[in-house]
Amino acid sequence: MKRKHQKTLEQIYKQPISGNILWTDIESLFKALGAEVSKRAGSRVAVVLFGEVRVFHRPHPSPNTDKGAIASIRKWFKDKKVKP
Repeated sequence: MKRKHQKTLEQIYKQPISGNILWTDIESLFKALGAEVSKRAGSRVAVVLFGEVRVFHRPHPSPNTDKGAIASIRKWFKDKKVKP
């Protein structure tokens, strides 16, 4: 995993939850972990990873991912033993 992806993963696990993580960095991390990312209706994005499909909303107009989505991603990663 590239250093950039490692830093994004560290931000996801940081306490308190950061509201300054760019969605493009999270999407890049998903792809680095082997995910298939595809667009859905509206601002939805489907992420296929660990044999599961998760749907997230691409943030707009701000490029920063909301704290609820980051908490959800953190829990998903913890459940699958993905660690920074």
